[in-house]
Amino acid sequence: MISDPLGDMITRIRNAQKSFLSCLDIPYSKQKEDVLRVLKSEGYINDYTVQDVRNGIKNLFVSLKYSKYGKPAIDIIERVSRPGRKFYSPCIKLKPFFNGMGIHILSTSSHGVISDKTAKKANVGGEVICKVF
Repeated sequence: MISDPLGDMITRIRNAQKSFLSCLDIPYSKQKEDVLRVLKSEGYINDYTVQDVRNGIKNLFVSLKYSKYGKPAIDIIERVSRPGRKFYSPCIKLKPFFNGMGIHILSTSSHGVISDKTAKKANVGGEVICKVF
């Protein structure tokens, strides 16, 4: 049993990028799909699809992105909030990650899972899930 499913997904992505894998499978959850949607819209992964494995069991199939020189698109991906320690932040107090070249992924009550750039435009804060560069 996994106690932190989002942390597991982040670790799987980090390990797959270190091993230069082109794709990986992740057990499905709605919040994982939302985080992958943000990663795709920000250009950190190529694509993801939801696949039915068996009746009632789904997987997320993630296609990872690399530069033409073989360097992974994601250099750093770290979990900020953990199950035992949630980190909430208003949009005003979110500092740019890597001078604005990286992003924070937030879970908000009104807008769902969004990047920090979108949160600042909408003037909303929330739980900081992870940071990506």
